[in-house]
Amino acid sequence: MLKNKKIVYFCQECGYESAKWMGQCPGCRAWNTFVEEAVSTKKTASSSSGTVPEKRKEPVMLKDISLSEEERQTTKIGELDRVLGGGIVPGSLVLVGGDPGIGKSTLLLQVCRNLADLGVSVLYISGEESLRQIKLRANRIGNFNEKLMLLCETNLEVIREIIERKKPEIVVIDSIQTMFHEDISSAPGSVSQVRESTNILMQIAKGMGISIFIVGHVTKEGNVAGPRVLEHMVDTVLYFEGDRHAAYRILRAVKNRFGSTNEIGVFEMRNTGLEEVKNASEFMLNGKPSDTSGSIVACSMEGTRPILVEIQALVCQSNFGIPRRTAVGTDFNRVNLLMAVLEKKVGIHLASCDAYVNIAGGMKMTEPAIDLGISLAVVSSCKDIVIPDSVMAFGEIGLSGEVRAVSMAGQRVAEAKKLGFRTVILPEVCRASLGKVDGIELVYVNWIQDAISYIMEMNKCS
Repeated sequence: MLKNKKIVYFCQECGYESAKWMGQCPGCRAWNTFVEEAVSTKKTASSSSGTVPEKRKEPVMLKDISLSEEERQTTKIGELDRVLGGGIVPGSLVLVGGDPGIGKSTLLLQVCRNLADLGVSVLYISGEESLRQIKLRANRIGNFNEKLMLLCETNLEVIREIIERKKPEIVVIDSIQTMFHEDISSAPGSVSQVRESTNILMQIAKGMGISIFIVGHVTKEGNVAGPRVLEHMVDTVLYFEGDRHAAYRILRAVKNRFGSTNEIGVFEMRNTGLEEVKNASEFMLNGKPSDTSGSIVACSMEGTRPILVEIQALVCQSNFGIPRRTAVGTDFNRVNLLMAVLEKKVGIHLASCDAYVNIAGGMKMTEPAIDLGISLAVVSSCKDIVIPDSVMAFGEIGLSGEVRAVSMAGQRVAEAKKLGFRTVILPEVCRASLGKVDGIELVYVNWIQDAISYIMEMNKCS
């Protein structure tokens, strides 16, 4: 063993440290997550016992802390500001994750351009690309002014010194897996390096009031690579979703200390970078087929925004002893539950049928309000009934077949009316809060059987 080095074991999930390998982590109870790393035992100058704090901090009364509306810095990208909770909070630490090529660096470079245009000093630090590569991307995005500074460096001590000397207002780190600290002997991207690097950046952000964006690699499961403690240390965690080969991108906040965790931002990838999608519902419904069975529009709430999506279902006779079930964009077990309700309570025989359910457009929806849409799409495909294009449905379905209430029914109906839908099928319990709405027919139902009967009547009339 090398001098001033020792072998320790870290949990990749929570960062728990142990002197020996263990099968189960005592901290997070996960199995087979410990990895071996060599760490330095040499004491640094900051850890010596003779160090005296420069200034003693005292607690502050809560009532003495003042806030102003100008606390947040807008990025001039409305979808990103929405997800962040209204803008960038000074001193915040934001983690941005997503698949390779999804658009993380492109979005952050666009943010740097907009902030530089507003006169904000920005430092973009890249550990993966050269200055010429960043310049090529910048030329594709647009014009940049002198307020944007670029740096290619991976040594955190050098980065700390430059930040303290230049004192920028916004810093972008691309990416955290390439950063390293000299006092830690393990390779960049390891558990200890990622944890220590994030800890140093957090101290810089909180101590100097600098907002820092961190780009994080993701694993094959879609989680940010490194210890789970990384997500606990930062203030905000943003994930890019969507197929990198498609045009759309979904930016979702899974953690936000300064706003809602349910908001999403919708972007479209173009030659000049990421463009905002102002009307996400219209964008998701683009290309919906007409007069086709197994298709219906449902509404899901993402934070305060109603999103209309097309739910597609295909039910056909199975050629095998065990029918095949597939769900794309929604919970597979939830689809099986709804099909069991249709089998038991409605009498539709699905036990010998293959069933495929898809949320068109690549959106991932898990809100129970799309239960009614999934059920009607399955029935439409099974019975070969065409649901009119002017019909939208939402509502949660219980195991007894009842249609239960969902939140913010008024916003969902208003979104359907704005996009030209003439009929909305919704739970009966929403009648008290909505009543009648001019320009659109509201069909209130108590049971899933009522909604199916209404659809079949419409099909006969047409």
